[in-house]
Amino acid sequence: MNKIISIGIFLLILGNTAVLAQAKTDTVLVAKDTVKTDDIDPLTPAKAAFYSAVLPGLGQAYNKKYWKIPIVYGAIGTSLYFYLDNNKKYHNYRDAYKRRLEGYFDDDYTYLDNTRLIAGQKFYQRNRDLSALFIVAFYALNIIDANVDAALLQFNVDENLSVKPVIYPNDVTLKTNVGLTFNYNF
Repeated sequence: MNKIISIGIFLLILGNTAVLAQAKTDTVLVAKDTVKTDDIDPLTPAKAAFYSAVLPGLGQAYNKKYWKIPIVYGAIGTSLYFYLDNNKKYHNYRDAYKRRLEGYFDDDYTYLDNTRLIAGQKFYQRNRDLSALFIVAFYALNIIDANVDAALLQFNVDENLSVKPVIYPNDVTLKTNVGLTFNYNF
């Protein structure tokens, strides 16, 4: 029995020395650079603007700002709807006025006199032109938004460079003061 216990103790000591011998291997520690550098692609804003110019909303998809796509199509689509509606009403008033000058009075606008038909034409023509201007403006804003958003995606925004509002009490007047803290850490 003593022989079995002594053999067990011997194997236990031998096993521990083998494990400890393996744990003492030489390891080389490599210090990693903690500053993360992203490669800046100077063509990213141009690509996003080009994509938005080809198809509105495609630049926003390129920037992975998918929530802006319905806003782009909503703005351009609403302006396009009002353009088509005002154009249709403008042509209705214009055709009624032309028919009235030719001597026909059997149109939908018999209750209006000639001055009202001319005023209606001018009103709907002005609204049609404004709607066309809004279509062009929203299309241009779509391109500008994609370009600026792509440029700002590459902008360095981390805790080493920050601006934080600070509220601190004044020791003399016991009122609260508001200030800004600019931090720049190397």
